[in-house]
Amino acid sequence: MPTYDLIVIGAGPVGENVADYAHREGMSTVIVESQLVGGECSYWACMPSKALLRPEAARRAALHVDGAKEAVTGGLDVAAVLKRRDAMVSNYDDSGQVSWLDSAGIDLVRGFARITGVKQVTVTQPDGAETVLTANHAVAVSTGSTALVPDIPGLAESSPWTSREATGAEQVPASLVIIGGGVVGCEMATAYTSLGCSVTLVARGGLLGGMEAFAGELVADSLTESGATLKLGVSPTTVSRDDSGVTVQFDDGTSVTAEHVLAATGRRPNTVDFGLASVGLTDGEWLDVDDTLLVKADTNDGDPWLYGVGDVNHRALLTHQGKYQARAAGRVIAARAKGQTLDDGRWGRHVATADARSVPQVTFTDPEASAIGLTEQQAKDAGLTVRAPEYDLAAVSGSSVYDDSYVGRAKLVIDAERDVVVGATFVGRDIGELLQSATIAVVGEVPIQRLWHAVPSYPTISEVWLRLLETDGVA
Repeated sequence: MPTYDLIVIGAGPVGENVADYAHREGMSTVIVESQLVGGECSYWACMPSKALLRPEAARRAALHVDGAKEAVTGGLDVAAVLKRRDAMVSNYDDSGQVSWLDSAGIDLVRGFARITGVKQVTVTQPDGAETVLTANHAVAVSTGSTALVPDIPGLAESSPWTSREATGAEQVPASLVIIGGGVVGCEMATAYTSLGCSVTLVARGGLLGGMEAFAGELVADSLTESGATLKLGVSPTTVSRDDSGVTVQFDDGTSVTAEHVLAATGRRPNTVDFGLASVGLTDGEWLDVDDTLLVKADTNDGDPWLYGVGDVNHRALLTHQGKYQARAAGRVIAARAKGQTLDDGRWGRHVATADARSVPQVTFTDPEASAIGLTEQQAKDAGLTVRAPEYDLAAVSGSSVYDDSYVGRAKLVIDAERDVVVGATFVGRDIGELLQSATIAVVGEVPIQRLWHAVPSYPTISEVWLRLLETDGVA
């Protein structure tokens, strides 16, 4: 019965970081993984989706610049795009990631893990053999999430794509219906339209509903201009597949038939058949955790040992946020094992404070849509008195370097009582790289008067910070 200080279930970016940070503190650590080491982001989500999106972003940028557009003689080479995608995911070979684990001194056990008792994990290996692992101090569940197929009559029987099939397709279908107007739906609509697919995107509301309204509106305009068909404010009622393809019926009486249908409506936790009942929890549910990522459950009373890190705790379903949680979790597991005093106050070393109101996200559509913290409405709902200056990015000098048709918008959400930024949204070409400045302002709670002295370089799009402050009346 092999024993380690820490057992980590799930070898994605989150699990790797939990193990790495704990191991750096001197803890013996093992990771259990049933699929590829590197996880969802490396092979089926973040990396392949961006690999599919980048070629068209580069082509469209060139088409808007005199002197460059004359060199663009056609559309994308689809085979080359897919080949580049395959290279980005290492052709679904995780040997490089395994080598990193070896170099970091972290053991790996292949197989499906189930919790079978306090600090005990049973691993069913590919050949059916079972290995029981015991933890001296902690078990960290970092199994992530998987795509949710909505309960629409006929959908499950119609062989729907999820994000995995969409990012890993070996051929581009002639037509595709995408159900869902969130990040996955919008990014895949952008990618597949650029690859010559006839895309219909369906959403019961607007696009990118968690952001400021103008983000979804600008992305919708761009998708329509690129040739995608948007059906907003409607919902699918039935789905059926026959020899002609998949037909989706909608509640407005219309229908669309396509080669494939992509379900992009949300995620569910990878905790099915996971043995949580053995420690008083429920299989298939999200793990409710505190800010140290410790699972809130009776099983942790008096002997904190079970942690839920990353998507599986449903706090912020983003790779970078999961890795942030993992850094805190690895450190706090080691600190508790050593009996050290925890730095678990707000913004402490052992907590994931940013999960509450400081989560950054970039959606890699054209234009990109990025945001940090609260929208104006979210801030008001939280009881804050706010100011919310906005500015047209096309009016910033830096945008003229791109082209004369730059489209974008920026907005700050300011807590009027404390005079600090609590939210920011930027939509425009290559705007994702601007988000970190806003993240620092939000997390650092930088006073607006001090931001006035953060001089933006000229001519860059960062000049929008000055214009937003002028709009707010500070400058």
